[in-house]
Amino acid sequence: MAAQRRNLMQSHQSWTDDLPLCQLCGVGSAPNCSYGPDGKGTQSHPNEDGHLRFSTEFCFLYGVFNGYDGSRVSSFVSQCLTAELLLGQLSAGHTDSDLRRILSQAFDVVEKSYFETIDDALAEKANLQTQLPEGVYLSPQTQKMAERLKALEQEVSGGATAIVALIHNNKLYIANVGTNRALLCKTTSDGQNQVIQIGQAHTTDNDDELTRLTQLGLDPVRLRQAGLISGQSSTRRIGDYKVKFNYTDVDVLSAAKHKPIISEPEIHGGQSLEGVTGFLLLMSEGLIKALESAHGPEQVNQEVVAMVAAELAQQATLEAAAQSVVERVKRLHHDVYVSGRQRATHCAKHEDMTLLIRVINDTLVDGSLTPTQGGRIYPVSVPYSNHQSTSKTSVTLSLVMPAQGTLTNGSNTASTLEGDTPTAGQSPTATLQSTNTHTQSSSSSSGDGSLFRRSQAAQPDETGRVPPYVDFSQFYRLWGMDHSDGPAGEMGPQ
Repeated sequence: MAAQRRNLMQSHQSWTDDLPLCQLCGVGSAPNCSYGPDGKGTQSHPNEDGHLRFSTEFCFLYGVFNGYDGSRVSSFVSQCLTAELLLGQLSAGHTDSDLRRILSQAFDVVEKSYFETIDDALAEKANLQTQLPEGVYLSPQTQKMAERLKALEQEVSGGATAIVALIHNNKLYIANVGTNRALLCKTTSDGQNQVIQIGQAHTTDNDDELTRLTQLGLDPVRLRQAGLISGQSSTRRIGDYKVKFNYTDVDVLSAAKHKPIISEPEIHGGQSLEGVTGFLLLMSEGLIKALESAHGPEQVNQEVVAMVAAELAQQATLEAAAQSVVERVKRLHHDVYVSGRQRATHCAKHEDMTLLIRVINDTLVDGSLTPTQGGRIYPVSVPYSNHQSTSKTSVTLSLVMPAQGTLTNGSNTASTLEGDTPTAGQSPTATLQSTNTHTQSSSSSSGDGSLFRRSQAAQPDETGRVPPYVDFSQFYRLWGMDHSDGPAGEMGPQ
């Protein structure tokens, strides 16, 4: 079996070639980039991210994988994990506990299977290390052995983090290993609108992870000070044989009683999607970090959701919407760097970025994804804090989008959004108020509870001007109450 997996890794075949791709989602991506003094970007290494999006008769499987030190692990995980879950292992009768167990076992099998594929390379590497003399390699034979040793090291190095979503019998399950992120944006039947971050990143900033590592005998103060462990912030990852098998050689991990860096997923669900309308986002760490570098960590969830909702209203396909959001993040990151502003020093480079958008319970007509009558509604209330899992940030937005055609999955199209200035056919995002809350629900964003409301395409008036898409009446009313002695109704654009 190990030989079969090795052969598959070296070929272009996949265990999952015959599985149908899900048509209810779109994926956008961008490679890593480092900026020079002139602002021009260059790619530092091949794209190491991966993703999956498959459907079967009664379930859907999605995943985003953030690889590092090569794409070998992320590619293997995306193939093998699908094979461990969608080739007959799941049935319609499985319970929540069954599915959590199956998901956990699948991750365990995937990592063990990956290490089987590099067994021979590890053995050859160990053999060469015993033959090479210490010191400078002078003879042609020892130089050749050293070059082979370097190639083997590159072959077996690397790992990946993973965020996986399973929708089974209309219930959502999230399995997380590492530092990617899942967001569920939904408008519930009682009119409450939420964006929920499902789970937390597995880093030393996560109190639960720090407690787990402390119980293994590690020093929490040293862990927090170190931040990175063998070059990565994740305390859970797939692959990376160095920290799995040689953790005693890693200074900050050397005191651990057992293996400290694990691949066990944190599983959430199942959460019923009955009556839920909205979308699910799976984001790689590179996308999250790029936005954090540009604007700080506090509003990342809000910004991503607002971008996604705007692009879903603008673009003709889900694929185009996802790609346009990634391009917007890439552009924001670059613009901050070239601006020379305070956060420019944080934006000298970004890693690979991947975004998967999966719409939930939209109306399907003739295989096309069509917005519900009156417009797709995505109010925003984001329960996210970079430091405490119980904290929420509630942001109320109001935006009227121009009318668009149907929304379907398909080929990419270029985004019509450029920078921060709206052009014809697009609308800016208007932030009306922002509050902090510790409750699980949010107030509606306007009188009808809608954030993104579709209207008929605006027509020029007799002067050739197009009316604005954004309704500022509430802003002028509130501004007038605070700044004018006269009636608030008299305030407005002059």
